Order: sequence, then structure tokens, then C-alpha cells
Amino acid sequence: MNRAESILELAQALIRRVSVTPEDAGCQELIGELLRDLGFVTEQINAHGVHNLWAWRGRDPRETDATHLMFAGHTDVVPSGPPEEWNSPPFEPTIEDGMLYGRGAADMKSSLAAMIYAIDSFLEKHPNPLGTLSFLITSDEEGDAVHGTRHAIRELASRGIRPDYCVIGEPSSSKRLGDVVRCGRRGSLNGKVTVNGVQGHVAYPESVVNPIHRAAPALAALANEVWDTGNDYYPPSSLQISNIQAGTGATNVVPGELTALFNIRFNTEQTEAGLRSRIEDIFSQHGLQTEFQWQLSGPPFLTVHGKLTAAVQAAIKEETGLETELSTSGGTSDGRFISPWDGSGEARVEVVELGPINATIHKINECVAINDLAPLAKIYEGIALRLLV
Repeated sequence: MNRAESILELAQALIRRVSVTPEDAGCQELIGELLRDLGFVTEQINAHGVHNLWAWRGRDPRETDATHLMFAGHTDVVPSGPPEEWNSPPFEPTIEDGMLYGRGAADMKSSLAAMIYAIDSFLEKHPNPLGTLSFLITSDEEGDAVHGTRHAIRELASRGIRPDYCVIGEPSSSKRLGDVVRCGRRGSLNGKVTVNGVQGHVAYPESVVNPIHRAAPALAALANEVWDTGNDYYPPSSLQISNIQAGTGATNVVPGELTALFNIRFNTEQTEAGLRSRIEDIFSQHGLQTEFQWQLSGPPFLTVHGKLTAAVQAAIKEETGLETELSTSGGTSDGRFISPWDGSGEARVEVVELGPINATIHKINECVAINDLAPLAKIYEGIALRLLV
């Protein structure tokens, strides 16, 4: 069996495992066995039912004078949705017209398979790399992301372990394999505001305080606020109000409170503290009695042009002939935890996301082009070659 066939076989084996967040369903056991066969030391850094596989080979990862390249990813997938809407069972890998179908095919079990066999090929040619090769794989990227990569990083950081470079196998490509690589992501801040009023009968407006009426101007101001104009790497920060709830269900009762949920995707021009203060000020300026709850999904991160991006661009160019675009668009990923590493808020690890075409991720009939799998592995191998040889 050649490597292209091995990558496809492993991708199929991973898709068969129903690893809906936070389940791993044996994916990491299979990957760990393959890595041990390649000479990696493996360990599970699990927490609260979440599986986190840590594996390394080469120089001791605690040594700070050795280059450390980490490959990262996740075995968990989002729910399939109604199985009857799929052309084939979502957890039964199916090949049709050159495409591999199944939940997780693009996001991101094929990337994991390509990574494993990329390193297999690399080590066959370079059994004694100059630095450290490692893998960090979680089963909680698509969920709350509390006990997954974030937890494993805390443990590794406490041992004095920090990679220099990290390649995450998220599906970054747009039209052709390698045409887009993520070099950063916007931060994501969730907010819940409760606007207090006084409940009462609609016929007696003098004895009520209607929180819907009072909150409307503040919500409009929030929606119309211009946060910034972006910068060379990021578009302007953007806020969306996603949910508003108020009322008892009756037409003759003024409610006692209104709650609104919102999310702001923000760039490196902003900080969590600054955004929270600015949003709270908007409601304060409208004289409202409010309570806020906040959840930071992750700060923005950015990998500026350096050794990693140069290696990535060269590897893609060699394999595909493309001049790749370095982009910060899209949602969030575990890069938001890996880049700062120790939680300092500053970029400590150079991170990129590089994987297959993302057109079908999280959709019915998710799929990946089979002919992209071996080239993706060659790109991963080319990155390792440029950083560790």
C-alpha cells in the first residue's frame, strides 16, 4: 500500500468513529498507535471526559535551544444533522466521483491522516531531525473548548514545554488546495445584557418602566457603533445582536426585564477590557439599569511573516505552484489558545492553519477531494523539512 492509499484508509477509519463533541470514539487510540510505531512518546492529558493526545519525538521538548514544530488538530466533529438528508450514511465513509464523503472528512480527519503520513515520510528520510516534532490532538474543539487544547496547554506549560511553530490542520483552502492559509483569527467576545424595568399592566403606563422601550435606543447604538477600521491584517471589528427576549407572552403585561445576547468578532486593534468598558458605557449613557455577563471565547492572534509562514508558502509553492494567501478571515480555532500558550495574551508561538477546501464543513454531505490528500501530506512534510533539517 502506498502512502496515498494509507492516508485514505486512515481518513476512512477515523470517519467511521462517531466522535461527536466531546467524544473521541477511539480516534486518538488509533492515531497514538501509529505515532508510537514511528517512535513517538505518547500521553493522554485528559480532563472531564475530553481526550487530549500529546506525542513527541526528537529532542526533549523542554529544551529551549531546539526548534520545536508541533502539528495540532481535533478528532471531534459536529453532529451530522438528519442522516436521511445525506446521500450516504454520515459516519460511513463513501467514495463517489473522486470525493470522500462523511462527517469530519474535511473538518478535520483527513488533515490528521495527512499529518501522520507526512511525518512518516519525513522520518523515513530524516530519522534524526534537528529539533522536536510533536502532536497535540483534542476531542473538544467543536464544543466548549475548556477541557481540550486549553487544558493540555496549561499542563505542558507547567512542565516548561512550549513549541516554536504550530501547524493546525483546519480546512483553510477556498477553491484549490493551499490557496489560502490562516495566519491569524479574530477574537470572539460574547455578552449578555439584562435591562431592568418595572412590570405592570399596559393600561397604566405611569406605574411601569418598559425595558423594551428603554433598551431599544441603546441596542440601536450598539448595532451602529463603529469599533475600528481594521488594519493591514484584519477587517473592522464587527458586533451582531443574536437574541432578544422579553415579555410574559401576554399582550397586556409590560415585562420586568429584557435580555439580549451579542457577539463581537474583534481584531488586534481592540482588547477584551476595552470592548467591555465601551459597551457598558453605551448602555450607561442611555440611563439604563443593567447587568452584564461576559465570556471570552478567545483573543485575536496573528502570526506575522517569519520562518513558519516562509516555510508554509515555499512548501505550497513547490507542491501546487500556488502563491498562497495569508488570511485572518473565518471563525475561531484552537490557535487562539496555542498562540499565546501561557495565557499571557502575547503571541508566543507562530501558528498557521492549513488544510483542505472548506466549502462543505459542518454541512450535509461534507466531503474532501481524494486527490488533495497526498499533496496535503507532501506540503506538511515540506514544512517539517524546511524547519527541522
